[in-house]
Amino acid sequence: MTLTQADTSGPDRSGPSTTRYRTLILGASYGSLLSTKLMLAGHDATLVCREATAAIFNAEGSVVRIPVRGREGLIEVDSGSLSGSLQAVAPEKVDPAEFDLVVLAMQEPQYSAPGVRELIGRVAASGVPTMAITNMPLLPYLARIPGLETGALRSCFLEPELWDPFDPDLMTLCSPDPQAFRPPEEKPNVLQVRLPTNFKAAAFADGTHTAMLRDLDTGIEAARFQSPEHGALELPVKLRVYDSVFVPLAKWAMLMAGNYRCVQAEEMRPIKEAVHGDLDASQAVYDWVVGVCIDLGGDISDFVPFEKYAKAASSLANPSSAARALAGGAKNIERVDKLVSLVAAQQGKHLEVVDETVAVVEKWLTQNRAA
Repeated sequence: MTLTQADTSGPDRSGPSTTRYRTLILGASYGSLLSTKLMLAGHDATLVCREATAAIFNAEGSVVRIPVRGREGLIEVDSGSLSGSLQAVAPEKVDPAEFDLVVLAMQEPQYSAPGVRELIGRVAASGVPTMAITNMPLLPYLARIPGLETGALRSCFLEPELWDPFDPDLMTLCSPDPQAFRPPEEKPNVLQVRLPTNFKAAAFADGTHTAMLRDLDTGIEAARFQSPEHGALELPVKLRVYDSVFVPLAKWAMLMAGNYRCVQAEEMRPIKEAVHGDLDASQAVYDWVVGVCIDLGGDISDFVPFEKYAKAASSLANPSSAARALAGGAKNIERVDKLVSLVAAQQGKHLEVVDETVAVVEKWLTQNRAA
């Protein structure tokens, strides 16, 4: 497979696709954001979640609240007002072969949950192209990167055997750049978008599957939401498709400079403090991780400049989700920190600050598992 740098010209958006795609999305929280964008473009989405949560989605639909440039407050998008359809089901009731695309929108350790792990096996057996929206590139995707020894990376995953049946050519990765959360006072079918940036997906190895992604990209770009108060609105959060397999890895540098450095020996600190408390140290980590990705074969154009990331981090006043999970007693989290460290080790590289971060995360996990 030939790797190219990011498709800076973008896909052809001459008009929306006439194909109505059926997408299966594992993860109803973050997944409801993508499902809303797909339904707005006229496609059908099925969310996989717990039985009780599925009942709420099926009875009331989904609600996504999203900021729109030039408008005060949040625009509320109810799935019932969209042209595509929404369904929610428990994992035991799904046949992945009925869908055109499977989206994995949960954190890596969650795929080992009873019911979900069996569904993952059925997804692999179905041969349906699969896109992971996750900070943690899954093993089949990592296998698409030439020269990377994935066997040495298996310890980063809670259950690496889950991913062995997947064909790497049927797996791609999408960076979960948009930030969204479930308001704690609301039902689980309500999602609020905090940072409405774009999903950045790498192309599949197969051109036919990539064409489907570009169709979805085009439809989402062209779609407009008919707001009762404001008329036709272009909503943020698009799906962008790139030729380079390294574009979704741009999140690695951000995670290592900010999210995982929220984890301290005794307590957690906000992302803003982790990045801006010592800006020089943060940039050193950021640039080092970008260098690791470039040495894998990436191009500098695949990555976000540190200054742009630092500006965005200045508004992130809470600890990262990984830090909050550890503080709450989590026994497993996504180990992007360990993955980056081991990938760098294959290049003969290490950075003391990164080593310290990996060690302190290990310490928290050890404490939580012993508690």
